Amino acid sequence: MKKIILSIMLLSSVMLNAQITPEIYSWRQNINGITGYNGIPADVQQVFFSDNYTYVKSTGIPSYPIGPWAMNPNIPTNQNWSFKITRFPVADPTPLAAGNGQIGVLINGVVLFNSGDAMSYNNQNIWHRVAQYFEAVSFDTSGGHPAPGGVYHYHINMKYLYTPDPVLHSPLLGYMFDGFPLYGPYAYSGTNGSGGIRRMISGFVKRNISVRTTLPDGTVLQQNQWGPNVSTQYPLGCFVEDYELSGSGTDLDEHNGRFCVTPEYPNGTYAYFITVDSLGNPVYPYIIGKTYYGEVVPGNIPPGGHVVITEPVTQYLPVGISNHNSHINFELYQNYPNPFNPETSIKFDLEKSAFISLKIYDLNGREIKTLLKENLSAGSYITKFNASDLPGGVYFYEFRSGDIAVQKKMVLIK
Repeated sequence: MKKIILSIMLLSSVMLNAQITPEIYSWRQNINGITGYNGIPADVQQVFFSDNYTYVKSTGIPSYPIGPWAMNPNIPTNQNWSFKITRFPVADPTPLAAGNGQIGVLINGVVLFNSGDAMSYNNQNIWHRVAQYFEAVSFDTSGGHPAPGGVYHYHINMKYLYTPDPVLHSPLLGYMFDGFPLYGPYAYSGTNGSGGIRRMISGFVKRNISVRTTLPDGTVLQQNQWGPNVSTQYPLGCFVEDYELSGSGTDLDEHNGRFCVTPEYPNGTYAYFITVDSLGNPVYPYIIGKTYYGEVVPGNIPPGGHVVITEPVTQYLPVGISNHNSHINFELYQNYPNPFNPETSIKFDLEKSAFISLKIYDLNGREIKTLLKENLSAGSYITKFNASDLPGGVYFYEFRSGDIAVQKKMVLIK
């Protein structure tokens, strides 16, 4: 086996540059030893990157509460996931099916499944059951549940990971295994970033059928291949084949995405979007269509998920977090609102008196502004940052006390 070279690097503000892109810095790393379900270490444990790939290691357990799961005998277990995400995703002219098992990973290291429950009517592999209908009783209040083998996962919107805001572009939630990002349901109306914010509309609609004798592509089935008639027991929409792609009035394609500008990708990217209705209820295909948009990186999908790193990589550590335990005498909060335009508030708490600094940097690591640089007493503080003179995009704010610094991301929308 090749020797793995891990170049451990403590990232400081001057080291942030165009190389540190969203697929590297967006992961929710567990830097405080937080545990989740059953005392299992939570969220993402480590992130490494090379010139072409990001490697994400996680337990598959979130830091927020999960469970219980009615009528489900399975319990979540530590999956020791290790995923490989391409940093330069490309479209696939012959897209791969988004099959059963893990198809992508959230920023907290929890995996995503497709819309199905891996079963079909009469086990014929023709009429595929939709998990949201047949398994929703076993979903917890976050919308997830464990599979056999202990894989905690989502088929639909993950309610505790984030809170959708209809007036703000939804946050980046994770990456599918073709390397393209996944966002919540709200996005810029125009693909070029114009037109305000609105909810993305699925490209799929329920077919106008009462009997299940044909497939969405027009294939006429033999009688022994028919599905059950549409009824109270089997309502329209409970099978994948109950849906077809709409011709108009939608935002998203057959993969449940589109090419567009996002806060993290101001030059544009293909992106997937969670689909919900106006009340927040899940809408088919929920996360992804039947196929990926891009070329899928080998080693992630079942029976994978435990990629071995065989190239020189650098460990990405949030600024100020080293490989030894250090006592941090402050807490830095996420700015609010975020995204913002043009002003946002940054809150921090100090356990004791200290000389501190609070600075703003752009995505290339250039210092934009020093908000604070002084001795402060113990207490809670809120500082305003006005970015009316800056272009829209991703920025970082760094809080430093002594030799410890912590950095968080914020997004300016214009």
